[in-house]
Amino acid sequence: MHISKLSLVNYRNFLNSKLLFSKGINTIIGENASGKSNVFRAIRLLLDNSLSRSAYRLSENDFCRDLTNWRGHWVIISMTFDNISDDEVSQSLFVHSAGIHGSAIVKQASYNLIFRPKQHIRIALSELNRGSGAELESLLSSIKIEDYETVLTGKSNADFNDEAVYREIVGDFENVIFPSRVSKETIGAELPRFINLPEEVSFTFVKALRDVVSDFQNNRTNPLLTLLKQKSGQINETEFTPIANAVNDLNSQIEGLSDVITIKDDIKTTINESVGDTYAPHSLSIKSGLSDEADELFQSLRLFIDESGHGIEGAIHEMSLGGANLIYLTLKLLEFNYLQDHQSIANFLLIEEPEAHIHTHIQKTLFDKISYSNTQIIYSTHSSHISEVCKIKNVNIIGRVVGKCAIFQPSHGLSEPKITYIERYLDAIRSNLLFAKSVILVEGDAEEILIPVLIKKTLGLSLDELGISLVNIRSTGFENIALLFHDDRIRKKCSIITDLDAHFYNITAVVGGVPADEKRKDKARGSEVSGALRKIALDSLCQGNDWLHPYYADHTFEVDFIKVGNQNTLKSVVGDVYTDANKISESNTELSSSDIATSGLRALKMANYKKKGWFAITLSEKIKFSVTVPKYIIDAVIFSHGVVAPCTLEKIIDYRFKAIKEYVLNGREYVATLDSTTQATHISEWQSHLSFIDAGISAFTPKWLNYLSNRADIQTIKVAFINDIPCLANEILEGLK
Repeated sequence: MHISKLSLVNYRNFLNSKLLFSKGINTIIGENASGKSNVFRAIRLLLDNSLSRSAYRLSENDFCRDLTNWRGHWVIISMTFDNISDDEVSQSLFVHSAGIHGSAIVKQASYNLIFRPKQHIRIALSELNRGSGAELESLLSSIKIEDYETVLTGKSNADFNDEAVYREIVGDFENVIFPSRVSKETIGAELPRFINLPEEVSFTFVKALRDVVSDFQNNRTNPLLTLLKQKSGQINETEFTPIANAVNDLNSQIEGLSDVITIKDDIKTTINESVGDTYAPHSLSIKSGLSDEADELFQSLRLFIDESGHGIEGAIHEMSLGGANLIYLTLKLLEFNYLQDHQSIANFLLIEEPEAHIHTHIQKTLFDKISYSNTQIIYSTHSSHISEVCKIKNVNIIGRVVGKCAIFQPSHGLSEPKITYIERYLDAIRSNLLFAKSVILVEGDAEEILIPVLIKKTLGLSLDELGISLVNIRSTGFENIALLFHDDRIRKKCSIITDLDAHFYNITAVVGGVPADEKRKDKARGSEVSGALRKIALDSLCQGNDWLHPYYADHTFEVDFIKVGNQNTLKSVVGDVYTDANKISESNTELSSSDIATSGLRALKMANYKKKGWFAITLSEKIKFSVTVPKYIIDAVIFSHGVVAPCTLEKIIDYRFKAIKEYVLNGREYVATLDSTTQATHISEWQSHLSFIDAGISAFTPKWLNYLSNRADIQTIKVAFINDIPCLANEILEGLK
């Protein structure tokens, strides 16, 4: 038996979400504070027998904050089980979700925790006049959390994630229509007290491994003590009897010590002298309290570990956090092994964020090897190293869509060959796309190296700060990875950046031409055809998909980079590419040409001569804030990032103005090197520039933001602004020369 589905409705940060699970190992991926712990809490409420009964009494804080008003709504945690065994115990616990009775064997069943208004509130809601918002508001305002009850049900056939079904069961708050009764077949029959599923399953929860030393020091949470207590009932009586006898003898010996007897007599004498014989106790003794019970004796046992290999064992609190966490996890896995021996109808192991303080290689090795027969394992993580060893068809990703929590199944609707291909591709470097808020896919080293630098230098914010992961797919092919981003799978924005490889010089063949030139032209013609076909394929792939969009360089990165006016940046690396003085002079001349056929070809030759990856690294060191970013790259960043918050835009504007000011100050230093007569002609002009920059920082930024907030074409304006500011910087510097 295993969990196949978990539905969460109005529970904590999940307004309406569904997780799908498979047999064996399952992974829940999500960034910090995404809700992974809330998912585990929901599972534990239904299956963990160690939780106190008070845990089932939910509070206002357990309602999803996306609800405008929690009053009147229900919290529903619904779990579906598949592959239920046909043994008598399993069959007696469940009734098929479709309500099949008699001799039918149950293979699928539901188990639900529902937190709902008590009956008198539900009746009052059903008696409201339809459409009367005032009556509804009046009733809701009177509801308190004490008016709620928790029920456990089975035999339900409702899809709680269906909003229409929710309105049918709970009510239509917008139109003020509430049901007078709900059939037991829909929400399930309330389970009798003698049916207790947690009692029948083996369930172990391993909490997040952040600092477990305190757990070892607490008898209630010490995992070693838990193991020993589980074993205490199985200790061989013949082996333990001599120990118990020895403890009793030790107690007698301690009690018989002369000092102990003297103190006992002195206490009795002092009492008699103080209150008299009438009020003094009749007898008094001092006894040793060493227990001869196994589980109490076990409390004195401690683990000692040699972590360094020096032959010196230390206590848990003396270990590194990683070492202590690894020992803790090992003991919890052993605890699970012991529980498995109890012949439960199903085995469940939950491990929460185990990666803390554990070395990368241990993470990968440990979770590649964790596997128990007849056991469903679910672990949560935000480690790309652990996700590397997981199967995407067993992955649930927790993210946000339009500000609301959502859960994605990245393999949903994909064929097995496609799933296998993607799993092979998602190594530790590329699997970060599963964690990202949004993604940009590129296929070249130049883009992988330079786009992050361009964004950081021009906007003052890194792609990481913007929540964008840039992934180089190299020769994999966009289609094989981009299909992850879809309404049915990962609902996150993904931009594709690629080249059209359109020609930018005359590629017409000339009879009797230079063979090398003819070969280059023939290659260019072939690349142009391939680029056109690539565009057709990508446009078709992205058509109708709101999460995926392609962006194209007209030619290739190096050519498009110089095409938008970055001649000076490219000229700054000529000396790093060539050593020959004539070649350097020739290259600078060609790069200065206004004819893209000349300057673009030289940029491409430099990249190919240096090798594109190394050329990109060299060029990245020369990138300054005044560089102009090609529009197709800016468009891709804007699509992936989505709506830009005013505070983010303000940071960008502030950074740009301060960068320009620094640019101006550098210009003043240049002016200061000139003779006094020449300086005098620049002073007033320089001062006006500096005054403008200071005024812009203090006043222009909020005005610009206000202007943006009142424009429908905010993204277009933003692109223009990002590209216009470098031009302003260049104009200022030119004015200082």
